[in-house]
Amino acid sequence: MTAPPLEIDEAAGTGKTRYSAVVRELVRKNPRFFLFATLAGMALRLLFILRVPALTADSFVYGDIAKNWLQHGIYGLSGITRISPTDIRLPGYPAFLALVFRIFGMEHYRAALVFQMVVDIATCFVIADLTRRLLSPRAAKAAFLLGALCPFLANYAAAALTETWEVFFTALALNFAISGLEGRGWLRWLACGLACGGAILMRPDGILLPIAIELYLASLILARLPSRLPPEGATSTIESLLRAGLVLGGSALLLLVPWTVRNWRTFDRFQPLAPRYANEANTFVPLGFERWMKTWIADYASTEEVYWAVPGSPIDPANLPTRAFDSPEQRDETEALLDDYNRQLQIDPALDHRFEQLAEERVRQDRWRYWVWLPLLRIADMWLRPRTEILPCNSRWWEFDEQALWLGVMIALGVVNLLYLGAATLGLVRGGPVLHLGLLLGFVIVRSAFLGTLENPETRYTLEGYPVVILLAAKALGNRRARIARTGCRS
Repeated sequence: MTAPPLEIDEAAGTGKTRYSAVVRELVRKNPRFFLFATLAGMALRLLFILRVPALTADSFVYGDIAKNWLQHGIYGLSGITRISPTDIRLPGYPAFLALVFRIFGMEHYRAALVFQMVVDIATCFVIADLTRRLLSPRAAKAAFLLGALCPFLANYAAAALTETWEVFFTALALNFAISGLEGRGWLRWLACGLACGGAILMRPDGILLPIAIELYLASLILARLPSRLPPEGATSTIESLLRAGLVLGGSALLLLVPWTVRNWRTFDRFQPLAPRYANEANTFVPLGFERWMKTWIADYASTEEVYWAVPGSPIDPANLPTRAFDSPEQRDETEALLDDYNRQLQIDPALDHRFEQLAEERVRQDRWRYWVWLPLLRIADMWLRPRTEILPCNSRWWEFDEQALWLGVMIALGVVNLLYLGAATLGLVRGGPVLHLGLLLGFVIVRSAFLGTLENPETRYTLEGYPVVILLAAKALGNRRARIARTGCRS
């Protein structure tokens, strides 16, 4: 089942009433389903919160900023003698933690996780409504259940990290974008832009969300330039799409203005997001080392064992995969570099220059590997590997060197991830077309392409694409149920 044809009507004044009525009707007709699915989703998230809550190094960075913001009025990090203003993290998540700390007490991270559980359940409702718009009420129920029981969304609801909020704002922005394309008026595009702004304030790569939506709007405009519509109708539609793009972009960037002004006044530099390498101003960034990492890294285990080790921790050359070397001579050169690093546990400009020379040599030897093959491997790893990086599991999952309990958890989560992605693939290739599927797939493609350029592949970076995965998986389940129903009727 597909949505009605594209129709942009700025004068649609009853859109909000129709929208609210349809959503209420869906829940009213299925109260027990949504009640029990919600309870099941909350129980799954509480299991993670109570048994394996995740407080990482990033969690304490966000928490430290939040505490200093509350107690001293300084958006900064604690030092030995003073608090230093910082711009290495955008203010969205510290603001959330500051609110929680103000209400429940300093460093009350568990309260933040419980609140994230509620946000994550709200995300499931948003995904269900997005699915209802593009598919059917039956598919919306399947999408809600798939979201509520998704162990990866639940797992990160139990982590003091930005992912839960980022996925929420992503689903919300996509839903408002589809609503705007249905002709609900410019307020939907304003809401879409504000949701995009919320995603950006959580993580700098949130900027990919409005970029993907703007690209889709641009494609619609280009498709209508040689339109067969009467000139007046074609012009009106193009103007409406242009207006939608302007409202979306303006409202998304509006939320960045206070942060940008603050950075200009504090650091005397234009910084609307956060530094690319999360570095403080005037600190040395080992770009040669970063480039060398991109000449061979393809998996999360290497992120843990090598990338995060710098600076401060030794690197074991035995952890490097064979693809990190092109010859025995290059292996010797690499091990010599790592030995020099291990003696000082930091990379100074001279050592970084040597890493840069090695990286340049490897890029010259195989540009295809550097620009195409390794980015594709990183994307595949982030989408396909068992999502256990914040659980007490071995990151080298393929060695199966684990206690029986966590080995079972690791295998189960790997299978569940493949089932979600497999169902989404079936939903993509089977059944009828989905209106504005280009918007959803465009966002996933744009985000995945960006992730392929990173030096630190982490599976959590693909969670923002899970609203699309769940919608397509719900489509596959709906198609299967429809085929079973037709077969039963014929028999």
